Parts: sequence; structure tokens; C-alpha cells
Amino acid sequence: MGWTNAVVLFVIVWWVTFLMALPFGVHPPERPDPGHAESAPERPLLWIKAVAATAVAGAVTAIVGLLVAYDVVDFRSFLFGTAP
Repeated sequence: MGWTNAVVLFVIVWWVTFLMALPFGVHPPERPDPGHAESAPERPLLWIKAVAATAVAGAVTAIVGLLVAYDVVDFRSFLFGTAP
């Protein structure tokens, strides 16, 4: 797997993980300030979710990279019908 494939995989996994983590641990305030949306979270904890998404994306990218490097998974023969 080349570095461009690894970057693309990392970015896709990062966004999917980050978007999945957004609803966890958020609660609307009991008394919202005037002019603010009532459904806006009080503390969204975005930094924690971004760090968690980075860790998960890094682990998934490393695992897929190792699987491709050791020929456990071969996408070329699957996609093109040829042996490596």
C-alpha cells in the first residue's frame, strides 16, 4: 500500500469515526441562553472525540497496511482477476 492510499484510508476512517462519536456524551443545557438553539450541546467535547478518532484511524490504517504488506489481503487479484 502506497502512502497516498494510506492517507486516503486514514482520512476516510477518521471522518467516519469522528462522525460516529459526535453524539456520545452530549446533553443540551437545562436553561439555554437567549438567542441560542435549545438543542445545542452544553459541552460537545470535540477535542476528546478528535483524539479518539485519530487513534482509531491510525490503528485501522496500520492494520490494513500490514495485511496488504504481508499479502494476507490482495485487492489486485480481487479487482482485476489476476494473480500478483
